[in-house]
Amino acid sequence: MEVKSQNILFLVKAVQNGNKAGQRKLYELYYSYGMSICLRYAANKEEAQEILNDSFYKVFTKIDQYNQARPFKQWFRAILIHSAIDYHRKYHKLEPFSELDDTDAQEPVGNDGWDNLLYDDVMECVQQLPPQYRLVFNLFAVDELNHREISQRLDISIGTSKSNYSKARRKLQEILKKNGHLKFYNHA
Repeated sequence: MEVKSQNILFLVKAVQNGNKAGQRKLYELYYSYGMSICLRYAANKEEAQEILNDSFYKVFTKIDQYNQARPFKQWFRAILIHSAIDYHRKYHKLEPFSELDDTDAQEPVGNDGWDNLLYDDVMECVQQLPPQYRLVFNLFAVDELNHREISQRLDISIGTSKSNYSKARRKLQEILKKNGHLKFYNHA
């Protein structure tokens, strides 16, 4: 449920004035939305909660940067994604991104039953991906950034972004199959 823009502007003004009740109300209104995005990027609920808390901290401390001409939800989403990237850099920096190899570039992009899966099943399996794969997978497949944008945000090459997406997709298919969520059909 989208909150009316006049109500959001009222809450934004309250937060700008340091009103704790306004902060609490904004948190309550956008907690579920924020958590749904954070869970995609996190390995578990605890990580998602940390990313969400960092995001709300940024919202409350940088509320003056909010452009009221844009929808608040869109601004908040950008903060959530940036917080997830920051979290990844801070806690998963020792896990390098994979470089592109020839097998990654030749992987066909078919449906393989993806359309029949439930969102919760996929998200549970996405959380099992290694952090660098999960990050690129979400940025590309869910948040619809292209590989050039991903490479710029993560400071990796475009080829590395493509490779990690390809490997994430392949690993996700393996996880889904193992968990009984996906049936593969031989198209030969």
